[in-house]
Amino acid sequence: MFYAISCFLLWGLFPLYFKLLQDVGSFDIVLQRIFWSLLFLVAVLTWKRQWAWLGEVVRKPRVLLGFLLSALLLSGNWVLYVWAVNSGRIVDASLGYFMSPLISVLLGYVILKEKLRPLQWLSVFMALGAVLWLTWINGALPWIGLVIAATFGIYGLLRKIAHLGALEGLALETILLAPLVLAILAVTAAHGNNGFLQASPMSQILLALSGPVTAIPLLLFARAARRIPLSLLGLLQYISPTMQLLTGVFIYDEPFDGPRLTGFVVIWAALAVYSLEGLWRLWSAKGRALSA
Repeated sequence: MFYAISCFLLWGLFPLYFKLLQDVGSFDIVLQRIFWSLLFLVAVLTWKRQWAWLGEVVRKPRVLLGFLLSALLLSGNWVLYVWAVNSGRIVDASLGYFMSPLISVLLGYVILKEKLRPLQWLSVFMALGAVLWLTWINGALPWIGLVIAATFGIYGLLRKIAHLGALEGLALETILLAPLVLAILAVTAAHGNNGFLQASPMSQILLALSGPVTAIPLLLFARAARRIPLSLLGLLQYISPTMQLLTGVFIYDEPFDGPRLTGFVVIWAALAVYSLEGLWRLWSAKGRALSA
């Protein structure tokens, strides 16, 4: 619980952080996040003398493939999220993280063969109705929210079933991406369009700090995902998009009119149904245990 709450509080502050990097392109920011995260994680693993796992993992192609997939999903999620924040679409990005818990429910049903109870199905269909409503009033799918929800939901599933600890798993993800990232950084530097080298001194400091700023919440998330049920993790996840939504509306004055608010209200109602049903079952189970 502590790991999950800390993680989502930190993620809720991300729009404020990345708004300070508007002079750097979204793709460049993500390249720098991966590069500085790699340096940070290598330093931590070296300090802890915790490299023995790597020799075992390199002999397991399926594990490497799974972590490569999760790394690509996370990177794509980052690119879209940073672009949305710096393009005045924080509210759209927050929608994705509101929908992500319900994506996790569907993934649990399809991939993990978890059975959905009637009220869980109701919450899923309510969210689907909200997406159709937002599509109708906007004239297009809320694609930012849908892609963010799908990529992060699948990433959470992959980390849930991963066979490595939080630190090792995140390190492996960054190591697998490192050759491509280093090649791109070298090419851009040679052609004089490297985002870090062209940024202001303050932006360079913020980009360097993006390593620990990125890695620490992900380590907390991975630890939480392996220790608490996916449904509870999804419930606590509402902390982050709520903070992001409030940031977009009240700090950066993003539009949030009546029709759009209606779609969000339906999604919030779906999350309330899902959450209250889970809490009711939890309390009922505890009551039966105490009476027994």
